[in-house]
Amino acid sequence: MFSGLVKGVGRVAARTDLGKDQRFTIELGSAALSPLAVGASIAVNGVCLTVVTESGDRFTADVSGETLAVTTLGGLVPGSRVNLESPLRAGDPLDGHIVSGHVDGVGKVLSVEPAGRSLTVTIEVPAALARYVAMKGSVAVDGVSLTVNSVRGARFVVNIIPHTQQKTVFGDYKAGTAVNIEVDLLARYLERLVQPDAPRGVDLATLREHGYARGR
Repeated sequence: MFSGLVKGVGRVAARTDLGKDQRFTIELGSAALSPLAVGASIAVNGVCLTVVTESGDRFTADVSGETLAVTTLGGLVPGSRVNLESPLRAGDPLDGHIVSGHVDGVGKVLSVEPAGRSLTVTIEVPAALARYVAMKGSVAVDGVSLTVNSVRGARFVVNIIPHTQQKTVFGDYKAGTAVNIEVDLLARYLERLVQPDAPRGVDLATLREHGYARGR
C-alpha cells in the first residue's frame, strides 16, 4: 500500500526486451526513498512493481505484458521521468489517501492552465471510471494523491501547487499526456457491496437506514 505522496522523480535509464515482458532500469534521481531491497515493492508512476535488483542509486523491475497494456508504462523510454514512492510501513502517517498501486485505467490530460502559482489540470478518464470520481474526493494520478476540485461527466479538474510541480512529473504535463488513474479504493468496495449479487450484509436499504444514502 502507498499514500500517494510521491517521494521524488526518477529516470528510466534502460529498457530491456524480455519477450512479452520488459525490464526497466530506473535511477532514483531526486527520490528520497527508504533503502531498497530485492523483492520490495515500489510505485512507478502509480504502478506497484517489484524490485528485482538494486545498486543504491538505481533498481530494476520486470513489467508484464498485461501491465504494459493497461498502464502508461508501455510508453516509457530511456530518459523518461517517473514518480517514485516506497510503500507505507506500519505507523507511517497517511497524509494522502490509501493507494494500492493497481491502476484502474489510463486517462488523458485535456488542458494545463496557470492559476496563480498553481496549475489547473483537466483530465478525462475512461467512461467506466467516471462514476468513481467525486468532487472533493480523492484520486491518484500517476501515483499522486489529489483532491478533485470539480467533475463533469468523465472529466475532472485538479489543482497542482508549486511543491507538487517540483516533486513530481506534473510539471511535464501538457494537453494529450496519458496518465495512470487509480480511483478511490473505498468507492470500488462500496459499489461491490451494494450490487444485487453481493453477499448479504450491506445493501442500499442498510445505507439509507444509517443515513449514508438517499432516495427510494
